[in-house]
Amino acid sequence: PPPFTGVWMGDSKICAIGVHCGNHITSHGLALNCCTDLTWFDHIVPCGLEGKGVTSLSRELGRHVTVDHVLEPFLDTFQEVFDCTLVFSEDPG
Repeated sequence: PPPFTGVWMGDSKICAIGVHCGNHITSHGLALNCCTDLTWFDHIVPCGLEGKGVTSLSRELGRHVTVDHVLEPFLDTFQEVFDCTLVFSEDPG
């Protein structure tokens, strides 16, 4: 819900989105909760947001959803939305 960043299902965040800038380098990232053990969030205030929860695709869909299940459709949609072509390398360096 505005003004909070990320992807929300009601009052529960399912995906965090972030940008980090430092030393003339900008990094972007996201964390999509697929089959995350959500009990870890019982010990913190996620994203510093009191009264907000965290959820996952598995919880919302009522079935086990792994990263492998969502990776290809996510990347295909990313390319379509941002009108780009992703290039993959076996060597991350």
